[in-house]
Amino acid sequence: MISKLKALLGIKPAPNYSQLLKEGGIIVDVRSKEEFAGGHIKGSKNIPLQILSSNLNLLKNKNKPVITCCASGMRSASAKNLLKSKGFTEVYNGGGWNSLNNKI
Repeated sequence: MISKLKALLGIKPAPNYSQLLKEGGIIVDVRSKEEFAGGHIKGSKNIPLQILSSNLNLLKNKNKPVITCCASGMRSASAKNLLKSKGFTEVYNGGGWNSLNNKI
């Protein structure tokens, strides 16, 4: 009963971020260069949100998992929506980078 209700409401289980990375996924940190320099997830790409749309070429494969992150999850949500609108098929909002780092 609960699983049917969740499916009806579109509630999905939390993504396994570690598995997504093992499958060739990448983490895109959309904070400013200064914020990124203050700390980030090892191996993540820094593409600030305000220049993301003009730098999509840095994300070579639209069918590979992309996990967006920022400071709190607001900019990463915007980045997720932008990437989905540009044809990226597997995009996940990882939320705040520090929290995401603890999940991988």
